[in-house]
Amino acid sequence: MLEREVIIKNETGLHARPAGRFVKESKNYVSDIKLINGSKEINAKSIMSVMTLGARKGQMIKIQASGDDEEKAVKDLAHFLEIELPLLEKSKE
Repeated sequence: MLEREVIIKNETGLHARPAGRFVKESKNYVSDIKLINGSKEINAKSIMSVMTLGARKGQMIKIQASGDDEEKAVKDLAHFLEIELPLLEKSKE
């Protein structure tokens, strides 16, 4: 099992559209993937779970993966949250 802390950088946090994009990315991996925000731990492949996480801009959350591609999953999903998602949101403005 691997985990990594990331800071939510996009303006809307992980709500609605950003949550959907993150879930879509998470489903590219066979590993079990969880997001942790404080004491709340959720399945990162479930849109409803990600939306209820309540992760807002500036918050630090953890990505945790366990499985055959856990290293790639953690690395890629951290990059997605910190770099790609904020750029995608900016391009919509």
